[in-house]
Amino acid sequence: MGSSSEVVSTIVRKWREHPPSSYSLKVDSFKQLEKFTTSSNDNYQSRLFSSCGYNWKLIVYPKGNEKNNGKGFISMYVEIDSKSLISAPNCEVFAELFFFIYNKMENKYLTVQDVEVKRFNALKTVWGLQQVLPFDSFNNPEKGYVFEGDQCEFGVDVIVPSPLTNWEILSFNEKLPIPKFSWSLENFSQLTEEKYRSNTFSMGARKWTLLLYPKGDSRAGGKWLSLYMQLADCDKPKAGEMILAQANLRVLDPLGSNHIERKLNYWHKEENLGWGSYMFLSLDELRKSYLDKEDALNVEIEFEVVSATKYSPNL
Repeated sequence: MGSSSEVVSTIVRKWREHPPSSYSLKVDSFKQLEKFTTSSNDNYQSRLFSSCGYNWKLIVYPKGNEKNNGKGFISMYVEIDSKSLISAPNCEVFAELFFFIYNKMENKYLTVQDVEVKRFNALKTVWGLQQVLPFDSFNNPEKGYVFEGDQCEFGVDVIVPSPLTNWEILSFNEKLPIPKFSWSLENFSQLTEEKYRSNTFSMGARKWTLLLYPKGDSRAGGKWLSLYMQLADCDKPKAGEMILAQANLRVLDPLGSNHIERKLNYWHKEENLGWGSYMFLSLDELRKSYLDKEDALNVEIEFEVVSATKYSPNL
């Protein structure tokens, strides 16, 4: 089976009512511009203008840049001032370029953009489009680009994206050095409190606790053991933060053959810190098979994955 490749154009053309915001070049006589640019390498260069903290020039070839396959077209470019590069990070600037040609008939601007962001540096100070608009279409008064005798307008928007300041790096720790935590509740049959909380323990750079209701929480009807894993109060997630914990929560069989296990796979958030089961184990079954000879209930949690997130300093 043969293979084929598709060439995808990065040039986008569309109409826009709003004028250019970086720079506009209005010409009273396009024919005169054509005539006199023959003495300046066939192009006209605007004065310096400022956009996004850097200085630029708009360069227009009225009859096209023949050296860059622009013959028969209007060619337009932007050049960064070399002094601006000195102050730029790493002496380079990334910019999006939008070129404009006003159309009086439509009362709109034809905008032409190469959607690829351009890198300006000492080796490449000029970027643009050699084929913005066919010369014949532009120079035809019936098309609307040349109007009121011989006037026309060119323009450009130079957009320099702001440096990245907001970011996060999400990772999943699957190689926990000591993945288990054990908890023994002695004299279980004599426990009188509604709930009990284990000591705080660390896992995956987070602090956790286990929460146990000996006679079940309010939903268990006094017939079930309720058991949960929770992030410790001292390590609550930030607003909007999510922490994944994948673990196996167990009530251990004293004989070691029939542990009761629930798999936990949950993203912990600020408003919901815990996960587990209010019907983890029936109290009848617990009393029958899961208390050891000293009347202790042994609980264990084994972690498989804990996520970690690093944030930019301003978050």
